[in-house]
Amino acid sequence: MTQLSRGIAALRGTSTALIVHYVLTLLAETSGHLGHIEEGLRSLDDAQAMLEQAQDRWWEAEIYRLRGVLLFQQSIAPQAEAEVWLLRALDVARTQQAKSLELRAATSLAHVWHAQGDRCKARDLLSPVYGWFTEGFDTHDLREARALLACLSG
Repeated sequence: MTQLSRGIAALRGTSTALIVHYVLTLLAETSGHLGHIEEGLRSLDDAQAMLEQAQDRWWEAEIYRLRGVLLFQQSIAPQAEAEVWLLRALDVARTQQAKSLELRAATSLAHVWHAQGDRCKARDLLSPVYGWFTEGFDTHDLREARALLACLSG
């Protein structure tokens, strides 16, 4: 996390500032894995502010997805709020025709629905998105989706 924070500070003043919101999402994801949810959400606030300023939307769906994931991990946030962000991520990814980001959003939302006990709804969402892919099945995202689908079908 320290290295990511230093890297973000260094990038902010350069011509590569365009990717700062991407690196901020890495910091947010790392924070979430370490249980630092509030810190992760603050990183996403920064990423979203940069996204709005630059009008550059290529990573928008992932910012929204990670916000939903972190809110779902946070015990004080209502699950409906996490679901709203994940649905927003899914919509943006579909609008941009960003299939990999759509898969990530669908997988995250399917996890939420599965946790809520709605296996059919989760499977019905994830299965067609997963079925779109014809290669890359050894990637982390597709392995995670396949494992979740197996759990939802079993």
